[in-house]
This record gives sequence, C-alpha cells and structure tokens, in this order.
Amino acid sequence: MECCVKPCNLILWSLFNVEPYGFISYVHVIMVCFLMRKSSDDTGKIARSAGVVSVAVMCSRVLGLVREQAFAILFGASDAFDAFVVAFRVPNMLRDLFGEGALSAAFVAVFTDYDTKKGERATWELAGNVLVFLGIVLSFVTLLGIIFSEQVVRLLVEADFEAVSGKVELTRLLTVIMFPFLIFISFSSVVMGILNTKGRFFVPAMASSFFNVGSIVGGVSLALVMPNYGQPPIVGMAIGTLIGGLLQLLCQLPTLFCVGFQFLPRLNLSDPGLKRILKLMGPALIGLAPLQVNVLVNTYFVSSLGTGGLSWLSYSFRLFWLPVGLFGVAISIATMPVISRYASLKDFDKLKETFVSSLTMAFCLTIPATVGLMLLGESITRVIFEHGAFDAFATIKTAEALSFFAIGLFAYSSVKIMVPVFYALDDTKYPVIGSFVTMGINFCLMMLTINLLAHRAPGFSTSCAMIVNFLFLITVLYKKLGGYSLSYLFTGLGKALVGTAIMAGWLFAFERMAPLDSGDALFRQITLLLLAILSSAGVYGAALYFLRVDELRTIIDRVKGRLAL
Repeated sequence: MECCVKPCNLILWSLFNVEPYGFISYVHVIMVCFLMRKSSDDTGKIARSAGVVSVAVMCSRVLGLVREQAFAILFGASDAFDAFVVAFRVPNMLRDLFGEGALSAAFVAVFTDYDTKKGERATWELAGNVLVFLGIVLSFVTLLGIIFSEQVVRLLVEADFEAVSGKVELTRLLTVIMFPFLIFISFSSVVMGILNTKGRFFVPAMASSFFNVGSIVGGVSLALVMPNYGQPPIVGMAIGTLIGGLLQLLCQLPTLFCVGFQFLPRLNLSDPGLKRILKLMGPALIGLAPLQVNVLVNTYFVSSLGTGGLSWLSYSFRLFWLPVGLFGVAISIATMPVISRYASLKDFDKLKETFVSSLTMAFCLTIPATVGLMLLGESITRVIFEHGAFDAFATIKTAEALSFFAIGLFAYSSVKIMVPVFYALDDTKYPVIGSFVTMGINFCLMMLTINLLAHRAPGFSTSCAMIVNFLFLITVLYKKLGGYSLSYLFTGLGKALVGTAIMAGWLFAFERMAPLDSGDALFRQITLLLLAILSSAGVYGAALYFLRVDELRTIIDRVKGRLAL
C-alpha cells in the first residue's frame, strides 16, 4: 500500500511545479496505473482528487490563454509588446531558477522531512527562517535589478533594437515596474510547497488563475487609462503583471493559516535546514542555468530583427509548450516514481521495460503533434490570436516560427522523460552535461542562421540542440543500463510514423473538403479547426489501435473497463 500511495502523492505535488495543462492529472493517474500494473482504493482517491485539481488547472490554462489574447488584441506584434517581452524576461527567468524551479523542489524536500521527524515548532521555524532569508536576498536582487535596469536591457538586446527611438527607455521602465514580481512569485512558491506538503492541492492550483485574473483585469483596465496620464498602454499591462503576482500569493494565505502556519521570523544562516535547502538548490541551478541562457541568447539575436520579432517568438513558443506540457511533462511525472521504485529495488529489468514503454508512448504522442502543429499552426494562431492589433502578417510569422519549434518536440518531451531516470540512478552529471551541450549548440546555430532564417532561427536552433541532447542522453542511458529493447522502441517509432502519415493524409483531404483559411466567420473557423483536430486524432488513434501499439490498446481497454463499471 505504501509504495503506491507515495508515488501518487509525488505526482500530485509535481503537478504544481511544472507547466500543467488542464487534464494532465488524469493522464498521470492513467499512466501510473498502467505502468505499475496495480490498483488500490488509495489510487481511486488520488484519481478523484486529481479530477478536482484538474478543474483548477484548466481554469488557469484558459485564463492564461485569455491573457495572451489580450496582449494580441491590444498590442499585436509591435514595439510595445517586444519591449514587454524583454522586460519580463529577467524577472521571469529568475523566477524559473529560484522560485518555481530549484527553490521549490529543495524546500519541499527539507520541509517534508522536518514535518515528519522534527515536530510542528521546528517545522514552522524552518519556514520562517527561509521566508526571512528569501525576502532579504530577493529584495537585494530586485533593488539591483531596478538600479541597473538600463544596463540589463542593453545587455539583452542588439543594436537594431536600440535603434528604435524610445524602445530601450520603454523596456527599462517596464523592467523597473515588473522586477518586484520576482519577490511575490517566489514567496508564492514557498507557500505552495507548504500547502502541498500539508495535503492541500486545490488552492495552490488555483493560485495561478488569480495571477491571470490580476493580469487581465488590472492590466487591461490600466492599459485603457494610462494614456490619460501620459504613459503608454503597455505600462498598464506591466502593472497588471505585478498585481497578478501579488494576488497569486495573497489568495493562498487564508489556507496557509488554516493548516496551522505560524510565522516565526528569524534569520539563522547556520540553520541546518536552510543549509540543506541551499545545498540541494545547487545542482538544480546548474542544470537549469543553460536552459535560461538559451532563452537570453534567443532574445538577444531576435531583437535584431526589428519590430515584431520578439512578439512572434513569444506567441509561437507559448503554443509550442502546450504539447510539451501535455505529453512530455505528463509522462515524465508519471514515470518518475515508478522508475525510482524499481531503481531502489534494483529491479533493472522492470526499470528498462518501463523506460522503453514510456519513451514509446512519448513518440506516439509527440510525432503526430509535430505534424499537426506544422499543418494546422497557421489556423491555430489565426483563431487564437488574430484579433485587434494582431494582423494576418503576424499570424503567418508566428506560425512559421512555431513550425520550426515543432521539429524538436519529440526530443524536448523525450529528454523530460530520460532525465528522471538519471536521477533515479543517482547520476545527475550527464543531464547537466547535456544542458551545457544544448546551450553551446543553440548559441552556435543562432549565430549561423539568424540572418538566413530570421524569426525562424530560434525554433531551428533550439530543436537541433534538443535533438543532439536527446541522442546524447539516450546513448548514455543505453550504456548505463546495459542495453534495453531497441527493437521494441524502433517498432513503436515505426508504427507512430505510419499512423502519423495516415493522419497527415486525412488532414490534407480535410483541407481540400473544408479549407481552414477561407476567410470565413470566426465561429466557422473555430468549428472547422476543432473538427480537423478531433477527426485527425481519431484517425491517428484508430491507426495505432489496428497497428497494435500495446500502450494505446492497454489504456483504451482499461478505460473501456472503467466505463463498463
């Protein structure tokens, strides 16, 4: 019983430390049940809890999409939104590194240990010490960011960006406004970790919805009135982002006090718990840093493309990340506790079987998603973003960038599955090496292709770098595990390619019968796009089922069994 409950709890906790999308929690539960080949009353309870959490997560994702649409309608692909993208880059990057990345994982690990072994007062003293320490450090970082905001902006952009009159000044102003976002979101991450450890998942899942509500309501309202005070509308959106970050923290506080939280402020740098957290953060920071450097490198090179380049990059990456979250992150989280369990039992045959099955599942999901993004990318972008200031030209450019990001979708998702295997084997150096290799390749390819591919260069360089990282990690794993079933893996890959080819043929036929870019009314465009996506998914699923892909047939049979009950 215990070995089943703990992985499921880990899955639920992980939901809020990655980029969750809607029904991922359902996917987690289905895959854990499949991978572990066992069921229990606890798993059923977890599934029901996951269903409740999914509602909160879906609200956040929908509101996040509305937020992006608000930007598209008000600003489109413009100098103002380019400035916002650059200004938000640094605090958001630091958030990924310290707040919702390394800090969150390290804090939860130590806090859980204290909560289990050291009693209530010691646990709250640790939380108070962490919050005070974090407040001091982040306030200092924020102050430095505000003081040196102009230098930071000029470091991130090329001369062509600076050549646009007033663009650097606007970016600097937005940076100053949004830098305190780092403090709010990092505190929110710590509070989220406390609540998840105490078994409270719904409110933390809803917290990002409050961020989006604050960004939308506060940002749009202020954007409409800012011109009355001599400020550009985008300043209102920057203030709205700050409001959203504050709301994300405040909405969790009532539940925090309900679980018995006591704020015991103190600053003890010699506290063993604080030292453990900082020590655990080190490897994670090293692993995450190259990925953040890639973001900054892409921002720097794309800033030379003139108005709209950074906007197209931001919109396209937002669309690209959806299938990564749906497939790569979901399978990774579901696989991690299972593989960790087999690693601890030294059952490497089962570990290899689970890994190969998970990777096969990733291929079966991401390869058709890649083709779908390439064939339907323009229609998806048009339906979601082409309103207000976001014109047809921006749609075309965003879809082109999205197509090049899609090339590396399978590698992006597969790497997220392979990295936890290294962690389960207590070997973190290879994922770190892979991250640095990715950073180097991305930088070199950006330099070589930015003039040739323009706004498509980030997608191309990122995809190539991730494919190399994928090949590196899968080769190392093959050697470390003493081999695994390549025949099973390649058979699954071949079936995915055949199914994708059938799906692509259907999409071409659908397009001839009902053109998706015919200039019809928005409702008809949405209807046709949904029909294209759902019908192609059905065609692909049927193809895999008849090709006898074991993973898909097992899941379908289990779902049928559930429905029959």
